[in-house]
Amino acid sequence: MDNSTARCSDDTAAATLLGLVQDLVAEVHPQRFADRSVMLDDSIDRDLGLDSLSRLELLGRIERSFEVTVPERVFADAETPRDLLRALLGAEASTSPISGPEISAGAASEIDAVPRGIETLIEALNWHASSHPDRTHVRFYTDEGEGNVISYGHLKRSAEAVANGLQQLSLAPGEPIALILPTGADYFYAFFGILMAGGIPVPIYPPVRWLRIGQHLERHRSILDNCRVEILITVPEAMPMTHLFRSRVESLKHCLTVDDLISTSGKCEKPTRTAGDVAFLQYTSGSTGSPKGVILTHANLLANLRAMGDALKVDSTDVFVSWLPLYHDMGLIGSWLGSLYFGAPLVIMSPLSFVAMPHRWLRAIHRYRGTLSPAPNFGYELCLRRVREEDLQGLDLSSWRVALNGAEPVSPQTMLQFCKRFAKYGFRKETMLPVYGLAECSVGLAFPA
Repeated sequence: MDNSTARCSDDTAAATLLGLVQDLVAEVHPQRFADRSVMLDDSIDRDLGLDSLSRLELLGRIERSFEVTVPERVFADAETPRDLLRALLGAEASTSPISGPEISAGAASEIDAVPRGIETLIEALNWHASSHPDRTHVRFYTDEGEGNVISYGHLKRSAEAVANGLQQLSLAPGEPIALILPTGADYFYAFFGILMAGGIPVPIYPPVRWLRIGQHLERHRSILDNCRVEILITVPEAMPMTHLFRSRVESLKHCLTVDDLISTSGKCEKPTRTAGDVAFLQYTSGSTGSPKGVILTHANLLANLRAMGDALKVDSTDVFVSWLPLYHDMGLIGSWLGSLYFGAPLVIMSPLSFVAMPHRWLRAIHRYRGTLSPAPNFGYELCLRRVREEDLQGLDLSSWRVALNGAEPVSPQTMLQFCKRFAKYGFRKETMLPVYGLAECSVGLAFPA
């Protein structure tokens, strides 16, 4: 392609992009651009007034219009439409629509037993890693291809490497360690690495835009101060801001990435952990005041996982599918730790992927024959409002046997409309289960009979 053709193509892409941005701004702020057009160098925040959710809506529209996949982090950190254009022109083309009817092979096989006699989460991972080290534990959903996989054996080895790195920092037994990480392999390695090192994970939700990590940290300084965190594990993009972190959190001494910890030489000395030891601190949302830390022991978590599993008849042939954030109890305990305990594979995507294109959630259930998948009411509502009929071609939701609806007020209207709309795609009315839980009860408290 010669330069003139390339320039024409870039100009066409710019015009199409600006049209998409203009339409969205007109919807969000009807009066803001009534007298002028959106320009490539307008500030997305200041001039266009698009917040994080609006950005995700724009991401979905761009990917649909251009049939490309744009990295979420690159997109979220864009300052202007020109930045979006650069990301768009460098994005990978989608070779096939994600609405295809394919179903992936490799349904979950049954294992002989579950580790009901164990007393800690560490013992649960060790049991699975010893019994079937190559069994798929976590699969990261992608629109194309099968996505990266973490086996039980790989999770244990990577967690041990993280634990060794933490112990080189003279980690005290029972010391809280903050996690500000997005959904990804590093989160799983870090969480269990902290446990194996003898520390206590403190999950904190990551910013949508890593360029604003300083402002994000300021909002959560009360949590870091409250539990007297000395170690923070985060992403490489946040490392240039570590001087700011330490200046604002008096107790903070170390800011590291998972790669920093894994690259440390030595061998992890595994401390003895018991059922009564603290497994992690679950901070409340702070909607009625400052966030409060709920102490959850290994015994608390395992008792709740067993109770929920018995109520829902969970076993190793189930397939969990989740887009829920890993800092939230429904995603962390209900989806991840529940799947780990029962030996059922977990297909996971980031919350940003779901919000940008909600039908990805339904496609993941279809493709991997998901059986258990929870969501807050707004997740079901988003599917009703944002998923188009053309996104559902060939969809089969007949494998979905438990659709938990909780973590926020449950709307009977949303449940009924979801059941009605997706009935023709195999969704059964009895699959939808409104539930209630709270951090003080680990997660699950009331399920339908």
